[in-house]
Amino acid sequence: MRMKRQIDLDKKIKAFIDREFSGIGTSQQLYELKEELTVNLKERARDLEKEGKSEGTALQEAIQSIGDLSGLKEDMRQIGEDQSKRDVYTSMVSRISTAGLIVGILVMVFGGLTTTMLYFMGLPGEAVTGPAIFIVGGGMLFTYSLLTRETATRYAMIKGRALLYTLAIGIILFSIFIACTSGLATGETFIAISSFIIFFLVGLGLWLGLIFTTKTSRKK
Repeated sequence: MRMKRQIDLDKKIKAFIDREFSGIGTSQQLYELKEELTVNLKERARDLEKEGKSEGTALQEAIQSIGDLSGLKEDMRQIGEDQSKRDVYTSMVSRISTAGLIVGILVMVFGGLTTTMLYFMGLPGEAVTGPAIFIVGGGMLFTYSLLTRETATRYAMIKGRALLYTLAIGIILFSIFIACTSGLATGETFIAISSFIIFFLVGLGLWLGLIFTTKTSRKK
């Protein structure tokens, strides 16, 4: 019952947002604004329902709390009609994303090559895996840059959700890192597995939660 009410509320909020911004040319900026407004309305409506208000009342008060949208709609209309503004924004974000992808790959390669070098130097296992932490950091940077990159068919993911995905991937990569490090340091396989399980399940749980609640960002 509660799940059905939540789905109904989400549909009503989406319908309201789509109706308010109907007839406005699509753009990355409009996509991000609609996503931000949707999240804010959902959170506000849920808070009001927890205070004991009905779904209808909570939704109406949540909508009233965001104020007049005419200014935002006019800004988005101008951007939608101005191809040059859209191109400048897309180009700027694309350059930042490309830089993040390149740096993320280089950091991961550095971590992998350094770890390999230390292995062939015959150092203790825990010393060998130390530089592998760069793979974790590089993987997180690569993930965030990839998700916040606009393509010809998809809008860039909003930054808040991209950060959560990045955290999930970072925890999963860290679970592998900590398993290798603890296992080599102690020589005990069960310690490696127990260290892996704790972090991996947290990261996997977060990742699955995001997967099942992420809406398509495909361009129409």
